[in-house]
Amino acid sequence: MKILICGGAGFIGSNFILYLAEKYPDYNIINLDKLNYAANLKNVKKLEGSANYKFIKGDICDKNLVFDLVKDVDVVVNFAAETHVDRSIMDSSIFIKSNVQGTQVLLEAAKEYDKRFHHISTDEVFGALGPDDPSFDEMTPYNPRNPYSASKAAADHLVRAYFHTFKVPVTISNCSNNYGPYQFPEKIIPLFICNLFEDKKVPVYGDGQQIRDWIHVDDHVRGIDMIIHKGKEGETYCLGGKDSEITNLYLTKTLIQLMDKDDSYIEYVKDRPGHDRRYSIDYGKIASEMGWEPLIGFKDGLRSTVDWYQNNKNWIDDVRSGDYRDYYKKQYINR
Repeated sequence: MKILICGGAGFIGSNFILYLAEKYPDYNIINLDKLNYAANLKNVKKLEGSANYKFIKGDICDKNLVFDLVKDVDVVVNFAAETHVDRSIMDSSIFIKSNVQGTQVLLEAAKEYDKRFHHISTDEVFGALGPDDPSFDEMTPYNPRNPYSASKAAADHLVRAYFHTFKVPVTISNCSNNYGPYQFPEKIIPLFICNLFEDKKVPVYGDGQQIRDWIHVDDHVRGIDMIIHKGKEGETYCLGGKDSEITNLYLTKTLIQLMDKDDSYIEYVKDRPGHDRRYSIDYGKIASEMGWEPLIGFKDGLRSTVDWYQNNKNWIDDVRSGDYRDYYKKQYINR
């Protein structure tokens, strides 16, 4: 199989490429990534020189490039997206371009050459849950509440439209919050780990009682693999974590304990606009149809994640560029 991974230098995309290369050594993998601030080719450095792996720097909005690549592959998997809610609140324009227009270009190419297309989405398209509401599933209505989730919702709708209108063989997966190796340290878990390494406080929005469902990236990429090979065309599959619906404050205190700190390292900051209160995923559909379930418990996964960042401090130093430092100051210190 020849597979095009869009956004393969980012967090989840790079983990998926490493997973594919190990599980399917005969697959040919093309990694298309424009290398924005959160992408890092060091994530897939171990594959450099492999006969079955090729990196191409480029933008999914570049129609000529995308069409040229898609025509020669069997499957397209789209991880490429701007993903950080806080940045979308600052400026939503790049989210519309990458997440909506870029997806449309990929879909046009998949339509032109009749290629299998899998789209990576998020639970944030469903909006927020109340404390007693049932978990999100594949039938939950869309109700995005910030520019990032709105752009992902628009992309999801495009994917389904291309299936119904043009019969493009698509699938979609909506996942809960990911964590694990190679995650850019603007997201809460690597951000807090890096701060605590440097004996800095960690910024907690509002009262910290926002609830999230966490999935380890290894569980996530295993689910994507199943959907690509076994999923029904036109269907959506939700992927969630193992016993991992927890508050941000509980997450923070667990990390602090793992890193031998105390609660004095918590700094409460003004809550962000439109902050969803609770997310939770019901993964019953993929469990019943394909036998997938998350295998990594949250505390074990968090411990291994802390260990990975502890052992890869050079990676942290490399990715925290001037862009990252300027963003951090604007988002947290000046709030």
